[in-house]
Amino acid sequence: MSTTAPPVTKPHRESHARSFRGLGGGFLVKLALMALVNAFGVMTAISAWSARSWIVLGVVVLLVAIADWVYFTRRALPLKYLMPGLVFLLVFQVFIFGYTAYIAFTNYGTGHIGTQEQAVEAALIQGERRVDDSPDYPLSVVERDGELGFAIVDEDGEVRVGSATQPLAAASGAEIGSTGAPSDVPGWTVLPRASVLTDKALGEQITQLRVPVSDDPNDGSIRTREGSTGAVYEPTLVWDAGAQTITDTTTGTVYTATERGTFVAEDGSALPTGWAVNVGFANFLTLFTDSSLAGTLLSVTGWTFSFAILSVVLSFAVGLGLAIVYNDPRVKGRRVLRALFILPYAFPAFMAALLFRGMFNAEFGVINDLLFFGAHVNWLGDPWLTRAAVIFVNVWLSYPYWFLVCTGALQSLPGETLEAAEIDGANKWQRFRSISLPLLLVSTAPLLISSFAVAFNNFTVIYTFNNGGPAIQGAPYALGSTDILVSAIYDVSGVSGGASDYGLASALSIIAFIVVGVISALSFRQTRRLEEYQ
Repeated sequence: MSTTAPPVTKPHRESHARSFRGLGGGFLVKLALMALVNAFGVMTAISAWSARSWIVLGVVVLLVAIADWVYFTRRALPLKYLMPGLVFLLVFQVFIFGYTAYIAFTNYGTGHIGTQEQAVEAALIQGERRVDDSPDYPLSVVERDGELGFAIVDEDGEVRVGSATQPLAAASGAEIGSTGAPSDVPGWTVLPRASVLTDKALGEQITQLRVPVSDDPNDGSIRTREGSTGAVYEPTLVWDAGAQTITDTTTGTVYTATERGTFVAEDGSALPTGWAVNVGFANFLTLFTDSSLAGTLLSVTGWTFSFAILSVVLSFAVGLGLAIVYNDPRVKGRRVLRALFILPYAFPAFMAALLFRGMFNAEFGVINDLLFFGAHVNWLGDPWLTRAAVIFVNVWLSYPYWFLVCTGALQSLPGETLEAAEIDGANKWQRFRSISLPLLLVSTAPLLISSFAVAFNNFTVIYTFNNGGPAIQGAPYALGSTDILVSAIYDVSGVSGGASDYGLASALSIIAFIVVGVISALSFRQTRRLEEYQ
């Protein structure tokens, strides 16, 4: 009687992700990593709490809690792999878009940054005068945790100390030096008199420093001119929180808070400092109803589409033409020549734009010297010539990409189909138009759409080559003839200098995003028709 041995089965081995539990080495590594995640989350939550950013605080707490649950439970294995990507998507895509949309419905910008309380404080500071009967208080400059403050000896001989964010308060245990000024203030470091006199940067901070006398901003603040004595300065503007008005005591003008985040008088004059408020669709309406802005943006939008379409079409045509030529086996040295043609693709775009900017210069550029026999062609001063030049630069930077793509696509075309067409009597042009090009478009159409989106938002070339110039006469926000929508947004935002209007820039960003999204969606739907060639 013979018996057969049971088949030997290999023990089942758990995946690496599932074995990350227990008290083994994997669990300790996971515990250390999650400790870092929680520490970073707590730090971010504290910062959000200090800044009173409750939405950020809630999102951070929720994400940390979800992360702890995902990586310490046995039932959420897929989420262990998806969680990092989802968090990055939320933080760097969804949050940024959501915050941009939020700013688009506010008047956030120059003169409207911060809260109403900050606007009131700024307005009161801007109009100050020394109180006529204010004595000169002996003063010492103090510092704590990088924050400067003043310590004074009041009329009763008591030492009081405060900073820009903390009104004056009694300093128990403080000592007064031989000069009559405080020499030792518990919790603060008294800066040496020599440092105050010799350090120019420190001296500027001290002369600009204002320490409130009390919690009421109308009581004034302590200021100093030389760092040894201080006096009370009171604002010429008086804030009435109940009536929501600021009164100019010298002229009697009353400025009333409005829903637009400004203080406006009856004669229409307004204080320069306001605060951020929700303005609804006002920014979007401004883009279409403001005659000076709408006309300029219409021109910018038209040029944006022209720039994007011409850049993609011309670079694709150049890349495809070179790919056809150097895909022919009869061409000698194809590998070397292909390497030379893709060099612009490896060159940094901003460096290429800067080089071409010098080459197109009308005074000393080599373009005029070599190609136009020294003629004075104002490439960077004439709007149409500048547009032609910037398209040339962008095509020069983009065609190597299409050269590589089309070379690979041509080599993957079915040879049998082309041979059959040749046997049927089709010439080269007919084979290219009816077979090669449709098959190429099937594989390259999605790339063409994405390239259009890239060109539509190609800030680097526009900004580096000519900063959007030449300027459009009478245009607001210093917009230029070669500005596209993304560079126009940059100018409107004020990042490049001048007045900023982040709300209007955000509204324009939303519109540009919608335009690109709609065009991309329609283009992808049209590419389905090309599939019938496969």
